[in-house]
Amino acid sequence: MNLASVNTVYFIGIGGIGMSALARYFNTLGKKVVGYDKTPSSLTDALQQERIPIHFEDKGEAILSQFDKSSTIVIYTPAVPADFGELLAFQSMGYVLMKRAQMLGYITQHSKGIGVAGTHGKTTTSTMLAHVLHQSIGCNAFLGGISTNYASNLILNPNSRLSVVEADEFDRSFLQLQPFGGVLTSVDADHLDIYENKQNLLEGFELYINKIAPEGFLLIHASIDLPSKCKQISYGMNQHADVEGSNMRFSKGQFYMDVKCADKVWNDVVLGVPGIHNAENALAVIGVCLELGVNENQIREGLSTFRGVKRRFEYIISAPHKVYIDDYAHHPTEINALLSSIRLLYPDKKVLGIFQPHLFSRTRDFMDDFAHSLQQVDELILLPIYPARELPIEGITSDALLDKIRHENKSVRTPEEAIERAAESDCEVILTIGAGDIDRIVEPLKQRLV
Repeated sequence: MNLASVNTVYFIGIGGIGMSALARYFNTLGKKVVGYDKTPSSLTDALQQERIPIHFEDKGEAILSQFDKSSTIVIYTPAVPADFGELLAFQSMGYVLMKRAQMLGYITQHSKGIGVAGTHGKTTTSTMLAHVLHQSIGCNAFLGGISTNYASNLILNPNSRLSVVEADEFDRSFLQLQPFGGVLTSVDADHLDIYENKQNLLEGFELYINKIAPEGFLLIHASIDLPSKCKQISYGMNQHADVEGSNMRFSKGQFYMDVKCADKVWNDVVLGVPGIHNAENALAVIGVCLELGVNENQIREGLSTFRGVKRRFEYIISAPHKVYIDDYAHHPTEINALLSSIRLLYPDKKVLGIFQPHLFSRTRDFMDDFAHSLQQVDELILLPIYPARELPIEGITSDALLDKIRHENKSVRTPEEAIERAAESDCEVILTIGAGDIDRIVEPLKQRLV
């Protein structure tokens, strides 16, 4: 493929977080970028403001008249159904089609790519890493979330050969990448609709880390034992790791930890974002940056000025009488990490959690774990399950999940009812949790709470 001969890039599913980063990338290169998405969103609104035309209906074969086959690439998300009319039309006429991961693979092959993988933490870790590198030696980054520092999921530096990408295990997309270095944050069971069982998932991660260049490196969480051909550097909090964090504390409005790495101890490292899980993400970032030649002062400065990712422990309201945090957590492990951080920050405050389960299959596979995680809040509201790409599964509902939760103050409500209940509640900390479209209630809930 020669990108120089490509005039037009058409995106099927342009409103996805990863797809929109690629759309912005090609737009900055001066390519004509056009896209389809199922529904309007804040992301599609932003892309349209950047002069990218988007439509929201399946045009089927009629779409072909808009594009010259010899100078067009079609990029599509694996979430698009195989029987989608436009996709079938492009396939039948022999257009060049690539999955999003294939294009990211092309980019990492033609740069010094750093792939961040793991069932949890890859978006925050990759965004944090991109920020520290951007502030120090420069990098390009294709992110799976909107960076608060840059109000974008794309960071570009034409003078840098470094690229940071998320290595997504869904649909085995990460096997399309050819990174120089990498991070592996976690390997908890997830996406069992794709992998069937955890052993298959582990084998997928092992295949991925063995795609890292033998002369490269892998930052791997100390709890993970997987072989790779490249240099491995372990990291973790209070573990015997090559990059080890300890003495985490919250003082005068800031998080601190001490770090032992490269036979040195860095005292009082300031973290710009709260949470135990973010401290571990920072350790991975430190390890990568040291391998790439970033010095201690540059790393410290980058970590202290990192402001997080939209929908990852995002403060919507932070006032003495009311705190409202929105978080993307959609797996029991992520919910546990979120609530542990909340209890550390607000040990004496009552917490109301509004959770929208994401996928029928994930709810089925982890129903007992979800029940255990969610009963940690003082009041719980469940929204109906967000189906995404799935059809309903008999017996798998939010009501069925609610029945398993040992809690007296619990209910299943519509989004509108949840907003009203949260506004009436005497809980001082409000959480919206989930990966579906729960973000649509964030602004109306904020308006009811202020």
